[in-house]
Amino acid sequence: MPFVNIKKQYLAIGMLVFVLLFFFNSKPTFQCQFNPDGTAVFPTIYGITPTYARLAQKADLTRLSQTLMLVKNFHWIVIEDSETKTKLVENLLRESTLKYTHLNVKTHKAKHSTASGVEQRNMALEWLRGHLKKADDKKGVVYFMDDDNTYSLKVFDEMRKIHKVGVWPVGIVGGMRVEMPLVKDGKVHGYNAVWKPFRPFPIDMAGFAINASLFLDVPQAKFSRKVQSGFQESEILKYFTTKDELEPLAENCTKVYVWHTRTQKPSILNTKKLKTPVTPDDNIEV
Repeated sequence: MPFVNIKKQYLAIGMLVFVLLFFFNSKPTFQCQFNPDGTAVFPTIYGITPTYARLAQKADLTRLSQTLMLVKNFHWIVIEDSETKTKLVENLLRESTLKYTHLNVKTHKAKHSTASGVEQRNMALEWLRGHLKKADDKKGVVYFMDDDNTYSLKVFDEMRKIHKVGVWPVGIVGGMRVEMPLVKDGKVHGYNAVWKPFRPFPIDMAGFAINASLFLDVPQAKFSRKVQSGFQESEILKYFTTKDELEPLAENCTKVYVWHTRTQKPSILNTKKLKTPVTPDDNIEV
């Protein structure tokens, strides 16, 4: 049949098939479903962020929240280390346009324990389990996020590929330019960590994410004050995986999409000692 006689609808269908094939062959294959209209539905990423009051808190949370606004289907669980929820965090979350859950619990440190965020992360996991039990769609990923880290949007794309536990490199951590799992033939066979390399999983908290449904399968999984600082990652991962089962992402752990940055503690002048008077700023939220 001459080309000029081919019906227009067949041409349109052919072009659509070509575009779809090009798209899926040039983009990562995420674990997502599709609506009847063909639009993608991405699994929810539950970001768990402990936070505490300090001068740079709002600046750190603002920077992080504006990154998270660009992440599809993200649920931010923010837990304050305080006796009550503060207006500063309440206002920031409300104004962020993000889907969020705001919690609080005060840290009561045990003797000889220097670990931070234990009670906060455990409260978030307790909330998550209750939420997932009621949810029709239990698919998702859990990611433990410090409020002063730096995150590329690419790390969120990577974690949507996770089946159980995915891992990737973290920049500027543990005294190294990059701390990362070592991968051979698609499997993690070791780590290039130099800080406490004898840890079962010498991985930074920012270097892994976990399938959310596993927290329903293993209800006892949580962090512990009985382990020393640096072992919290191993404490939670032991419930779900072994080294051989870890899923290396970020191009077999060769790309850095998250950095363990820390905001420098601000040095503020004592205005009461200044010779030149300044306007009081106690009523301004910073």
